[in-house]
Amino acid sequence: MNILSIQSWVAYGHVGNAAAVFPLQSLGHEVWAIHTVQFSNHTGYGAWTGMVTPPDTIAGLVDGMAARGALAGVGAVLSGYVGDPATGDAILGAVRRVRDARQDALWCCDPVIGDVGRGVFVRPGVAEFFANQAVKQADILTPNLFELGRLTGAPDITTEVRALAAAEALAARMRPAGPRIVAVTSLDLDDTPADALDLLVLHGDHRTRLRTRRLDVQVNGAGDLIAALFLHHVCAGADAATALRRAASSVWSVLEATRPDPVTDRGELALIAARDAIANPTVEILAWQV
Repeated sequence: MNILSIQSWVAYGHVGNAAAVFPLQSLGHEVWAIHTVQFSNHTGYGAWTGMVTPPDTIAGLVDGMAARGALAGVGAVLSGYVGDPATGDAILGAVRRVRDARQDALWCCDPVIGDVGRGVFVRPGVAEFFANQAVKQADILTPNLFELGRLTGAPDITTEVRALAAAEALAARMRPAGPRIVAVTSLDLDDTPADALDLLVLHGDHRTRLRTRRLDVQVNGAGDLIAALFLHHVCAGADAATALRRAASSVWSVLEATRPDPVTDRGELALIAARDAIANPTVEILAWQV
């Protein structure tokens, strides 16, 4: 499948397109990447160099692809970090152009807003873009627990009942013609063991909760990676629960192989070292219907 991936890019490390393109290519997809930013490294380091891609440039790149007749070959659009609300508008425009050329194309939107413990880390207006515009057009959403709360106005999500209610409310606002899949990529609820991390996926009448062993790894890009792998498995025909279980298994294996850099004392996803695990993960992920 041809996937149009509109995300950030870093020269050093693996976040955004630098976390998504190689895994998707290794799984057999043709990935056409548009970079919303081009930075030396992710912003979690506190300092970086590079530039933000102007929204008009993003739209122009899509125009150039359309002129080649390429958009009719796009089976899915993948998007992640949005540095500015105007960038979000450019992504919406790209999704519209793709759907005009191919009605069955899916949009997998990773609504990057923030995280538990860190709060919101995007510019003013970006969270509102996701909540008010992106959700209504998305076919697949992959928020973390913090983002699920921000998108639904339910920040105090501490129980399974509340998590399910928020995910259902989010799915109800998604594009009616699409599958309306919500995959919550990190859950730490009142019944989640201290040594575990949970996930939740909702599709139609099916609700599945999953559990992995928690790893003591502080790294950026895991959310970008799981969104890409989840999209792959959905497009390959797996049901949503199986898709998230397989994606989570691969991400766990990559995280397990990740070690802090001796110079920066930070970890970067071990995508290359753990490349075999992307396609053939061995860890089992516990899953049950809720």
